[in-house]
Amino acid sequence: MGELRLMKGNEAIAEAAIRAGCDGYFGYPITPQSEVMEYLMVERPYETTGMVVLQAESEVAAINMLYGGAGTGKMVLTSSSSPGVSLMQEGISYMAGAELPALIVNIVRGGPGLGTIQPSQADYFQAVKGGGHGDYHMIVYAPASVQEMADFVQIGFDVAFKYRTPVMILSDGAIGQMMEKVYLADPVPRLTEKEVIARCPWASNGRPMSRQHNIITSLDLDPAGQERLNLVLQEKYRKIEESEVMFETIDCEDADYILVAFGLSARICQKAMNLARQKGIKVGLFRPITLFPFPKKEIHELAKRVKGMLVVEMNAGQMIEDVQLAVGCDIPIKHYGRFGGIIPTPDEVVKALEETIIGG
Repeated sequence: MGELRLMKGNEAIAEAAIRAGCDGYFGYPITPQSEVMEYLMVERPYETTGMVVLQAESEVAAINMLYGGAGTGKMVLTSSSSPGVSLMQEGISYMAGAELPALIVNIVRGGPGLGTIQPSQADYFQAVKGGGHGDYHMIVYAPASVQEMADFVQIGFDVAFKYRTPVMILSDGAIGQMMEKVYLADPVPRLTEKEVIARCPWASNGRPMSRQHNIITSLDLDPAGQERLNLVLQEKYRKIEESEVMFETIDCEDADYILVAFGLSARICQKAMNLARQKGIKVGLFRPITLFPFPKKEIHELAKRVKGMLVVEMNAGQMIEDVQLAVGCDIPIKHYGRFGGIIPTPDEVVKALEETIIGG
């Protein structure tokens, strides 16, 4: 049956985690995502579902607690914002190398450095390209609404366990703080220990009566062994790229020009698209929902029948690199972005389209 509520995006993530049967949340406060942990502390799910909620002493501690929980097959979550996620990068790489499922939420703020507490999309490279060391990817979801903030929690946990990989929800301070109606699914019972072992036979559960001892590690001092692991990971990522792509198109059927944007920028571009059409300019919107896997094939096919694309981001131009690689044909691809926590307006986007694509 579910339930309809008015919630902040950060609160929706926390409530969705409780309802998804999350076993543990480990985090550290940082604006603009602190409401995730605050909501969990107020709701006290450890008294109702048994979910552990713990404020770690730092982001480094939080990601390593996530490593430990995931290593036992538990459904675990952390959340932070840009500088905090930077501190987590080593642990994320370790989890990718150890093939551990977990959900990581990044409510992005302006940078580099301590920057500002205002919203940004400048962590695209960090999330999609793998901010830690080594050849690895996370599956990355980019919600554009409070509803998607909630929805991607359950989806994120499902694919994390399906592929044994860290998954990131990459949002921003505006969506984290805004309030919208959100439909919350009915709670899912947490798994019993027996069910956890059945789902995760690879996990390290300290089974004293068994001769099977699973060791969770990303270390292999033999280069041949480390290469075998990397080949396993790359094959996994190919399967993810074949099966897990998500995107949305709006009014692309008759469009001469396409706006490409994710998250909050896509909401702004939808209004910009409507303004452009009122001026007689046929504009459509392509919204990547998964940033990895990136919808390369879909953008490539769309590019064959349009005159140009404007990539709109709240950064200096990061996703545009993936758009350019995907297009593979001779059409103009330009970028429009704002920095430091400034959110572009729909009028600015239309002006940029007219000046750089149509008039350029």
